[in-house]
Amino acid sequence: MFGEELADLSIFIQTLNGGSSLAPWVPTRDELLPYIMNLAKVGPNDVLYDLGCGDGRVVVEAALRGARSVCVEVNKELISRAEERARKLGVMDKVNFINDDFFNVELKNATVIYMYLLTSVNKMLKPKLSREIRIGTRVVTLDFEIPGWKPVHILRISLGYRDATLYLYIKGISDIYDLSI
Repeated sequence: MFGEELADLSIFIQTLNGGSSLAPWVPTRDELLPYIMNLAKVGPNDVLYDLGCGDGRVVVEAALRGARSVCVEVNKELISRAEERARKLGVMDKVNFINDDFFNVELKNATVIYMYLLTSVNKMLKPKLSREIRIGTRVVTLDFEIPGWKPVHILRISLGYRDATLYLYIKGISDIYDLSI
């Protein structure tokens, strides 16, 4: 366990020290996964994209619930971890792994998008989301809002040491009054 924590710290430091990432990798806490899945109502008819999927815990959880998932991650080491997680839990056939920058990945097939990215990155992604995702696509962000979009639901979860905030947006509802694009 301690070795994995050191490896996580190493990846975090790499992203801070000139890595190609727009945000440091901070994994979504496992205890938040049921809240994310329930908030987005992820099920067998969904295709969930995790933009900056890290070690794949969100896409694997979606796959375990029957959804197809797309793990988009720029860091090769994290993609390898995500693949290993999917292999161990028997959902490799339900998860597509893309080792690329999420700005280069087409999002039109998504029914659900999950993002644990900084507000500044969410703001940069907003034009892409507006262009590419379909009406009705659910977007869940952790802790950081999409500026100019109005969440249809905000869920606060106490983790004991801090509160986490999940924002649910729906394309065609959350973005209709956004004049900041």
